[in-house]
Amino acid sequence: MFKAVVGHSNDPDSLSAVEEVIQQCVSFLAGDIPKAGILFAAIDFEHSLILQQIHQAFSGIELIGGTTDGEISSVLEFQQDSITLMLFCSDEVEIYAGVGRKVSDDPITATKQAVEEAKAKSTADPKLCLTHPESLTTSGVSILNGLKLALGQDMPIFGGLAGDQSRYQNTYQFFQTEVLSDSVPILIFSGTILFSHAVASGWHPIGQTSKVTKVDKNILYEIDGKPALDFYHHYLGLLPPSMEYPLAVFDQNGENFYIRAPISYNQESGSITFFGDIPDQAVIQISEAAYEDILAASKASFMNALDNYPGTEPSAVLFFSCVARRQILGTRAQEEYQNTKLCLTGYLPACGFYSYGEIAPIARTNQTQFHNETFVTLILGNR
Repeated sequence: MFKAVVGHSNDPDSLSAVEEVIQQCVSFLAGDIPKAGILFAAIDFEHSLILQQIHQAFSGIELIGGTTDGEISSVLEFQQDSITLMLFCSDEVEIYAGVGRKVSDDPITATKQAVEEAKAKSTADPKLCLTHPESLTTSGVSILNGLKLALGQDMPIFGGLAGDQSRYQNTYQFFQTEVLSDSVPILIFSGTILFSHAVASGWHPIGQTSKVTKVDKNILYEIDGKPALDFYHHYLGLLPPSMEYPLAVFDQNGENFYIRAPISYNQESGSITFFGDIPDQAVIQISEAAYEDILAASKASFMNALDNYPGTEPSAVLFFSCVARRQILGTRAQEEYQNTKLCLTGYLPACGFYSYGEIAPIARTNQTQFHNETFVTLILGNR
């Protein structure tokens, strides 16, 4: 048995909100005891109070989570300024939490600590890892590389970086009853868990392929030996680099690409800063998307994940979408979840959030990748 339930409240009062969420979860649980959970919360709640109430209601639960830039669930669909909790019950699937602290000091050591803590409690080999790490003190690529080193390069890792409602000042991560910053909380699933996933962005590469010739992590200086800004001016004229025109960065096989969104540029040096690291010598193209392309991608992500589910009865779905998608879509952001719901004939508990960077393999057999402006679907079950 593997069961998931969801609670979601947009009550602005922290105590009232968590009481409503717990009441909803208890009702859906119908007497089952949850083993683990993941909490997504807007930045302005009293997070310590919320975590204490959850642990009082569900003693011994393995809980992680963090702050967001918008929340999603099958209860209230898309919301901002809300909290949503997904709880997992199973007598066949092991789910244990770990955390790495001070990740900006040493991402390798912090992620290793998180993995070792979770694995020490498990009796079976890990099948997948969920994470909701820091976004502002450390590069998401560095955190992902540390997790891959600790878990093995082929271990599927899913999640999104914590947000703070586009203030870009401070994010929080949750581990058990602790409210942390600069940390990497994880949940490791072992045992008979079945899962499938898919990623889609809606952005399409246009123009000629080019090669990165000078880059320092997420600061791109030169493309094809020329200032990076010249590359953008060639396609956009006087328009500055923006998240509406991110880069498609192709993997080593050249078959798949992931997205990197520009956040700022330097006219003097001709450099552009992106929301994620870009490899030196990477093959890139500028990309574009219409509103309908972006919305179609969320549906495609969900349908592909559903089609690839290896069992017959999925129990839950998690969504990780990007804050840039929410900002570009504006009031139409609610359609991302609504499009996925239209594909279902029955009820499937859903939970998710808008992040500062998404984490998932591009395809089923690929290593996990860090994304921008992408919609990730993860379906879980064991039947």
